[in-house]
Amino acid sequence: MKRREFITGLGVATLSSWPRAARAQQPAMPVIGYLQTGTPDSSTHQLSAFRQGLSDAGYAEGRNVMIEYRFAQGQYDRLPAMAAEFARRRVTVIVAVGGARPAFAAKAATSTIPIVFAMGDTDPVQAGLVTSLSRPGGNLTGVAAMLGALTAKRVGLLRELIPKESAVAMLANPDTVSVAAQIEEAQKAARTIGIALHVVNASNEGDFETAFAVMAQRKVGALLVSADAFYGSRRPQIIALADRHAIPANYYRREFVEEGGLMSYAAPLADMYRQAGLYAGRVLGGAKPADLPVVQPTKFELVVNLKTAKSLGLEIPTMLRVLADEVIE
Repeated sequence: MKRREFITGLGVATLSSWPRAARAQQPAMPVIGYLQTGTPDSSTHQLSAFRQGLSDAGYAEGRNVMIEYRFAQGQYDRLPAMAAEFARRRVTVIVAVGGARPAFAAKAATSTIPIVFAMGDTDPVQAGLVTSLSRPGGNLTGVAAMLGALTAKRVGLLRELIPKESAVAMLANPDTVSVAAQIEEAQKAARTIGIALHVVNASNEGDFETAFAVMAQRKVGALLVSADAFYGSRRPQIIALADRHAIPANYYRREFVEEGGLMSYAAPLADMYRQAGLYAGRVLGGAKPADLPVVQPTKFELVVNLKTAKSLGLEIPTMLRVLADEVIE
């Protein structure tokens, strides 16, 4: 064979085998480790919003990013092992959502893998997760609604709802990082407007029946449900017990009201998860968590369920109707 023919033949053979070799050498698709406190069923809307945020950043699950999901089913003690698994697998980024506990678990598992959190129950600076909101430092950033700071406002809304009642209850999870701060804010607000506040603890699904029985025994006029990811995963149970005991309740997420609860005042959860998805996409694109400011919601909404009010024999005051961002009939 002549030299020119040999080189040409070699070139053809190399080109014909290139696609297979190139495919074998292509970098693996990036992987997001999605760590959630609740259950898949209780997180449907949040997941949809998260994927929308990813899409806004140019990423679609299965096309240019993979997502591994881990749900703790409301059991906080499962989070450390799940986060450690993501660290061992060296996922590209960990998304820790559903309260502060997933973020703490992820931070304990790795100091190098980027972590994006979404939480509403804790101030991430006070908790030591980030250095500051504007310059997080380290490998964590995300979204923090700090719903505990809204506690006083929610107590005031209950006073508007039941102006003649002298006592309200607060359902609190002692295992929640921010519960002490939420209780303090609620007690301060209650003293200011002249009502008694009874704190009733519940940290697992077996506690709720007893907690509501205590509320009924103390004849409280209304209930404030503290911000807690576990409570979010037990929405149907809490709503049903409030209905059975005819206790008007103010919740920290609109999903409670959509599913039959009376009232909520909070930042839209979908907006938080969309932002978490957007930040995860930016990290996948090369951004460093230390350079991405922690985002705080600027919009808060009051949602009232008139059907539930009617079943409780309550007349929603005109002022609350006017203030409400949405009235469910």
